[in-house]
Amino acid sequence: MAVASFVLGLLGLLVMNLFLGPFAIVLAALALWRGTARRGRALLGLGLGVADLVVLVTLMEINHTVSWSF
Repeated sequence: MAVASFVLGLLGLLVMNLFLGPFAIVLAALALWRGTARRGRALLGLGLGVADLVVLVTLMEINHTVSWSF
């Protein structure tokens, strides 16, 4: 779950961050709660999931829309 959280968080920075960000956060929280051996990856996944949502909100504010595009 820690690795999946990291991968989803990383992908979420590029595409579909509205969906992948929360999934990365949930998977990271579950991995940390279960006491994963890959604590660093889970923390990175958690950070990237939060970063996904921050990027989404920032780009939505810049474009004044409900979604973002370049």
